[in-house]
Amino acid sequence: MEERQKIWNAAAGPLLAWYDLHRRALPWRGTRDPYRVWVSEIMLQQTRVAAVIPYYQRWIEELPTVAALAAAPEERLMKLWQGLGYYSRARNLQRAAQVILSEHGGRFPEALPQLLKLPGIGDYTAGAIASIAFGQSVPAVDGNVLRVAARVLDIREDILSPQVRKEIRQLTASAIPPARPGAFNQALMDLGATVCLPNGPPACGDCPLGELCQANRLGTQTALPVRAPKAGRRVEELTVCLLLREGRVALRQRPGHGLLAGLWEFPHVPGTLDEQSAGKAVADWGLTPLDWRKRLEARHIFTHVEWHMTGYLLTVKGDGPEVVWVDREGLEALAVPSAFGKFLAEARSALAEPEGPAGAHPASKPIK
Repeated sequence: MEERQKIWNAAAGPLLAWYDLHRRALPWRGTRDPYRVWVSEIMLQQTRVAAVIPYYQRWIEELPTVAALAAAPEERLMKLWQGLGYYSRARNLQRAAQVILSEHGGRFPEALPQLLKLPGIGDYTAGAIASIAFGQSVPAVDGNVLRVAARVLDIREDILSPQVRKEIRQLTASAIPPARPGAFNQALMDLGATVCLPNGPPACGDCPLGELCQANRLGTQTALPVRAPKAGRRVEELTVCLLLREGRVALRQRPGHGLLAGLWEFPHVPGTLDEQSAGKAVADWGLTPLDWRKRLEARHIFTHVEWHMTGYLLTVKGDGPEVVWVDREGLEALAVPSAFGKFLAEARSALAEPEGPAGAHPASKPIK
């Protein structure tokens, strides 16, 4: 531990010098507004930076303050988050904003214990806010930092074990330069994201810590970090129905708890059904198929489950239980998760096309 601490302490100088020259230009950089730091860090959880940037910009434009977030209608909140996944993050953002208003008078709490009490904020996010927005010497250890530390310090234990994570947090807390805690944490994140890369050889020739790095010295860069094998994902098969009626498509709202809670989806049933069996399912909903226009295939991977989806685009008549019928404008107003992204694109395309008599599409043809 002592030798590792010496190496980690020595990393601060070259790391910050590198960061001053090579830091990423990101829309949430250059601000000490805790609200903006917080929103960006929550969005960045398990999401690529390039994907987050347009979401962040739209969010800040529409919800620029804690008060605006706290008062936003949930449906609008979900629509702004649509496509980012892990929708509980957005709900926790709003719950935390409401706590900040009710318990802190709308002023963002600065103390680490108070930050950790806010919904959706753990050690990493609290450390990022405390160091970047409030200049506190608090570590912000994410996956990038764990990877850099494992290589520089030659840590060969499971990087995700609580003991190893705790050790790296302690080492990082002691190494933070008091004058630039936020820059130090962001420099480690940038180094991991742009130089000390995952899933392949890092760019050691561009690394400011190359002379300090034990993995570079020993040639073990690609063997580190060590991670315990993940459990396999459960596979679920679904048949999704894109039901069109008089220029509208059917949607239903998911339950208010569990996976994708409260979001909107296209009606579906378990299993992989052929056209005949899918037709029976549609009939069981009280609808009559008029014509079958297209068969679709899609997959979506969640953390612990994979959806293997077969889909049918068809026109119908009847009402159907527990669905709403929306036109193109209504479809765009509701939050449909990216799990149904392929079906959403098909629905948009279908609603943009003219229909023939009785809801039949002039170009409809049997499914092949």
